[in-house]
Amino acid sequence: MNRAESASPALSVRALARRFGATSAVAGLDFDVAPGEIFGLVGPDGAGKTTTMRMLAGVMRPDAGQVLLDGVDVVAEPEQARQRVSYMPQRFALYEDLTVDENIRFFADLFEVPGPLWRTRAAELLAASGMTPFRRRLAAQLSGGMKQKLGLTCALVHAPRVLLLDEPTTGVDPVSRREFWQILYRLRAEGVAMVISTAYLDEAERCDRLALLNEGRILHADTPARLKAQMPGAILRVTCAQPRAVAELALSCDGVAGALAAGDGVNLHVDDPAVRRPQLAAALAGSGIRADDIVQVEPSVEDLFVALLERKAPAAAT
Repeated sequence: MNRAESASPALSVRALARRFGATSAVAGLDFDVAPGEIFGLVGPDGAGKTTTMRMLAGVMRPDAGQVLLDGVDVVAEPEQARQRVSYMPQRFALYEDLTVDENIRFFADLFEVPGPLWRTRAAELLAASGMTPFRRRLAAQLSGGMKQKLGLTCALVHAPRVLLLDEPTTGVDPVSRREFWQILYRLRAEGVAMVISTAYLDEAERCDRLALLNEGRILHADTPARLKAQMPGAILRVTCAQPRAVAELALSCDGVAGALAAGDGVNLHVDDPAVRRPQLAAALAGSGIRADDIVQVEPSVEDLFVALLERKAPAAAT
C-alpha cells in the first residue's frame, strides 16, 4: 500500500481562512494529509491555491484557522515547523550564478544539515532525477525542467516530513514532467506527505486524493476515482475535424450542459447519453457537420470540475 497507515496525519488543516481587503481568498479549508500521501489542490487561477500553500508553509499568516505539521502549530511554533516542511513555490529561488552543487549546499546550510548527510542525500536525489552529470553546471545554464528538478532536490535536502509544491510542472516539457512525478512516487514510498497544486487536471489524476478548489472553498475532496463517480450525467466523446463547430451546435441542443475541447474532438456533458447520442448525431448530420464517432467515455477530473462549475453557476446568478 502506497500510503502509510498512521493514526495521526503529517499535516492537519482546520478552518483555514485568509482575506485580502474585501476579497476572501481562502474561506475555511479543512483537510488532513497522511504520511506517504500525495494530496492535490486543483482549481482555476484565483481559486486560492497559492495563498493556501503559503499559509501551509508558514510564510503567510492566516486570518483564522490552524495548520499542524506533525502536531506542531505553524503559526505558534514557526521554527519547529520549519524543520518539518519544505516549500517549493512556482518560482523557486535558485541562484543562477551558482552551480547545481553550490545551490544544494546553500540550502543544506540554511537547514544546518551536516556535510556528510547532505552530500549523501544530494547524490541520491540527483541520481534519481538524472541530474548527476550536471552537478558543476551553473543553474542559469539549465533547462526549465532541469531547474525544477534542481529546485526539488534543494527542497528535499533536509529530508522534510511534508513537501509543498505549488504548480511545480507549469511550463515544463512532458518528459521532464514524467520524470518529476517519478521522483514524487519515490518520496511517497519513503513516507513523505505531499501537497501539490496544479492547473493540469490530467496530472491531478496521479494524486492519491484531490481537493477541487474554487473561490477559496473546497467543492469536493476524495480519490480521483470516487470523485469521478460523482459526475452528474455522462460524457459523450465526439471525434471530429471541426471541434468548435460541433461544440457550438451541441450547446444549442437539449440536454447538453457543457462542451470541452479535448484532442481531436469534443467531450460533451449530457444528462442522458442513450437519448442524446442519436439526437446529436441527427443534429450534426442535418447541419452538414461530420462526426467520425460519438461514444460514451469515462469522465476525467477535468470533465467533473467543469460540470461542478456549470452546476454552481445558476445558483450564483440568483
